[in-house]
Amino acid sequence: MDISEVARLSGVPASALRYYESKGLIHALARDGGRRRFAPEVLDQLALIALGQAAGFSLDEIRSMFTPGGEPNIDRALLSAKADELDRTVKRLKAMSEGLRHAAVCPAPSHAACPSFQRLLKAAAAGMMEAQPRPLAPRGK
Repeated sequence: MDISEVARLSGVPASALRYYESKGLIHALARDGGRRRFAPEVLDQLALIALGQAAGFSLDEIRSMFTPGGEPNIDRALLSAKADELDRTVKRLKAMSEGLRHAAVCPAPSHAACPSFQRLLKAAAAGMMEAQPRPLAPRGK
């Protein structure tokens, strides 16, 4: 398939395909008249890249999920660590959402008088509401 067909079928712009190729995420088979040609399996690779990005993996982490031949080779420990990170993020966001919902309907005369809102403020001041990035794997690249 040429690059325009891959872009059409995958929904990934040609410029992104060229960028992914420059980062070593996908590989063109050859150039035909100056146009990149890809194997049909590139669509599966692009789907894995999209899934990895949606889960919050960096492009370097996603690249490590492919063999040099482009086959998936996913580190299960990396997946587990990312799932744990997502669980922590969900828990943090859930607590924030519940605190904000309570503050929106709190019968206290002001937010300053609302104990739940005060706990939310203290958690924010202590940095507990911020996402804490945690490296998933050594980054020696």
